[in-house]
Amino acid sequence: MIKEYLNGRRCAILGLGVSNLPLAQYLCKIGQPPLVYDKADARELGEQAIELKKSGAEFFVRSGEFFDIDADVVFRSPGIRPDKISVLREAELTSEMRLFLTLTPARTFAVTGSDGKTTSTTLTGRFLQAECERNGQGRAFVGGNIGTPLLCDCEQMTKDDLCALELSSFQLMDASCSPTAAAITNISPNHLDWHTGMHEYISAKKNIVGEGTRRFVTNAECEQTMEIARELSQKDKLQIVLFSSKKQSYSDIFGDIAPRGGGVAVYVSDGEITVDNGTNKKAVLAVSQINVPGRHNVENFMTAIGLTHGYVSDEVYTLVAKCFYGVEHRLELARKLDGVRYYNSSIDSSPTRTAAALSALDGKSIVLICGGYDKKIPYEPLARAICEHGGVHTVSLTGATGERIFDEIEKYRAKTGIGHNIVLNYCKDFKGAVDYAHGAAKKGDCVVLSPASASFDAFKNFAERGRVFKDIVSQL
Repeated sequence: MIKEYLNGRRCAILGLGVSNLPLAQYLCKIGQPPLVYDKADARELGEQAIELKKSGAEFFVRSGEFFDIDADVVFRSPGIRPDKISVLREAELTSEMRLFLTLTPARTFAVTGSDGKTTSTTLTGRFLQAECERNGQGRAFVGGNIGTPLLCDCEQMTKDDLCALELSSFQLMDASCSPTAAAITNISPNHLDWHTGMHEYISAKKNIVGEGTRRFVTNAECEQTMEIARELSQKDKLQIVLFSSKKQSYSDIFGDIAPRGGGVAVYVSDGEITVDNGTNKKAVLAVSQINVPGRHNVENFMTAIGLTHGYVSDEVYTLVAKCFYGVEHRLELARKLDGVRYYNSSIDSSPTRTAAALSALDGKSIVLICGGYDKKIPYEPLARAICEHGGVHTVSLTGATGERIFDEIEKYRAKTGIGHNIVLNYCKDFKGAVDYAHGAAKKGDCVVLSPASASFDAFKNFAERGRVFKDIVSQL
């Protein structure tokens, strides 16, 4: 399939990252070694890159901009902006994920959004897997921004297989894809260090819906996504699914939106997540069966249910919920020590995600660890969430955004008079910030790493940051 598509065409790979390394290995295997452009040479990239070079791949060092690429098919790493690329002749500019969506015969269920992508995608994958096991037909795959790259699995996929995909705005920037069902969990300012502004960021998110997409799922409590839903409701063959953790009827959720392709509301009624098409409604999962705390996790379940209802049996929802305890690095209990609980929520890379983590810990006494790489997003909403929580008594700040967050908290409490009891401390060193939080915690407290920032100022990614936090905590 891929071999036939690329047969005889010279391929270039821009950025040998997580998604492109397996692609480069596959191209060498089928006798089409690629041109590889990266900010480092093969020796610096490590053993696997050296093996690629031995197999015929050519390496070129480029940093920031990728001009004059001489190839027929150019694979862009998600972190490289399309407008930083130019080619010598007519070429197809694509990506591992874009080509996967073009070639796969499997049905695909894709998730994007500012927050909740990983949990919603993981749940979607669990639901699909449970359905495959229940009926003994097909296989379920999870990939995209999480899991493993899927392009090289295309060859073995069939129309009976199902794929759950997490897609970032970087991947969707120049996408032309049509997943079977697509979801935008929510939209808030994010990645504004990379995007030119909110308009470009939102436009990228909207690209998750293509001509072949038959279902669009989104959050009825988010103004930005409701504008998208209103626009897409005019498509004839696109079902609109709106979920809400606040409203409790089809009419309240849809209001004056009348989707041409039909509408479905997902909400909580009498303690049950309910699916309602405006005529018939049925309860599919008791909220009491959800083991992960917080309203945002109920919304994550709603997203995954909205994507999969009708494609899976209702009983899989309870089956999965009973044994789902969250994903690593999201309010993950790392340790209990001297009556203090230490939570790793390193995946919280935006203010809204940290606000959701705090909401999940309502009524708890909290020492919060915040700060990291600066994505040029506003932190006033984070200051409001921290000051108004009522249980946060200490904030240990670190990293490139630590001082910005410190200043926003000071400004917010000067303006409102709320949160003056909160102790603030800045330590540039991550370990120092964790040690300070440990020293400030009392019996009954929760120490929570929820950075509200990306990790790239000090770590390769949020997972490395979370593992370092857990290592430090394990040695306390």
